[in-house]
Amino acid sequence: MSDDLRSEIDGWLGANWDPDLTVAEWWERLAEDRWAVPTWPESDWGRGLSRGDAGIVMEAINAAGALGPPGGLGVMLAGPTIVAHGDDEQKARFLRPIVTGREAWCQLFSEPGAGSDLAGLQCKAERDGDEWIVNGQKVWTSGGQWADRGMLMARTDADVPKHRGISWFGIDMHQPGMDVRPLREMTGRALFNEVFLTDCRVADADLVGGLNNGWAVGNTTLMVERASLGAGSHGTNSLAMAGTVAGHLDKRAGDFVKGASSGTAGVIGGGAGKMVLKMAREQAPVADPVLRQQLVRLHELQEIARFANLRAKAARAAGVKLTGAEPNIAKLSMTRITRLAAECSLSLQGPAGTLWQDPNCHPVAAELFLFAPAVSIYGGTDEVQKNIIGERVLGLPAEPRSDKDVPFRELRVGTQRG
Repeated sequence: MSDDLRSEIDGWLGANWDPDLTVAEWWERLAEDRWAVPTWPESDWGRGLSRGDAGIVMEAINAAGALGPPGGLGVMLAGPTIVAHGDDEQKARFLRPIVTGREAWCQLFSEPGAGSDLAGLQCKAERDGDEWIVNGQKVWTSGGQWADRGMLMARTDADVPKHRGISWFGIDMHQPGMDVRPLREMTGRALFNEVFLTDCRVADADLVGGLNNGWAVGNTTLMVERASLGAGSHGTNSLAMAGTVAGHLDKRAGDFVKGASSGTAGVIGGGAGKMVLKMAREQAPVADPVLRQQLVRLHELQEIARFANLRAKAARAAGVKLTGAEPNIAKLSMTRITRLAAECSLSLQGPAGTLWQDPNCHPVAAELFLFAPAVSIYGGTDEVQKNIIGERVLGLPAEPRSDKDVPFRELRVGTQRG
């Protein structure tokens, strides 16, 4: 299968890749022939390939020097969630703009008082005929400043316990009352945003997965996120951004091809370990025995993550039921890899590695070190991942809770208002 797949994608790329196409035209070709997101079902713009086979496709695209398919949270999170929970009309309306890169998405989940306890969210949606009126605040919204649509989790019923009164919407980000404010990080970048929603509107037809079933739908989004962010995920050589805001769709596709990941984007998806090991090989030999030991450990963690992905692939192919903890373990693995990679990067560079613009240093060493703490937080903290594994997989007792059966309106949570 692997050889046949590689031959097929190589032949298709030879016949179709043209760097003088616009980004939009190239992404249309990828989407129409189901190469943009090959892991999705054939009925939903995919080819039904395994994650491992999708890696072969991405490797072939990279090797051909072609622009990779659209990235971002539309492909990564919104699409898989809609594939799993959307009705036929929603799939027809939402998925094609995602796979062609016409629409970029962001994730409107976390709030100032609802991060690890996401079910405590207070952003409220009230029914108004065929629409819902939304008011509230979200925070840590990745890519919100570039998004056309948002995955919104909002409270639609405050008279039931907190997990039962939430719904998942696909909301238009280009409307009055949607105020997106970038948050500057210590890396100097602004990947995240806070979003204020004031009397924003979303159609009832854009409610995915059923009224008040948002907790189940949102958990699908989160599990996909952890698997996508986890160690061993595949990247592409694309600098083009999806959506109408970034302004890349009408530009020449060949101008957005990159040779390798760089900057903060390169550490997401477990890329930090690969970058640092490459850095070590370029500087070889490494004389410090302690650093050599750390680099070997980094290589081991990378290989363990790769083997875990291969084992999961083999289990699926054999029809063996997985534990369900694979995405959580991958996310925890990425945290360990990124932290160790950050330490090794500065050890390799020495004190000068902390200098942001030193031409003698690797361009990502300082940024990687500053960004590394974020990996244990976004996509669900390490503590949340461990709780999920302990409670849902190992069957350990759950943490004590006093709010399980209490209507959300009756909870005393900060400035909670029903």
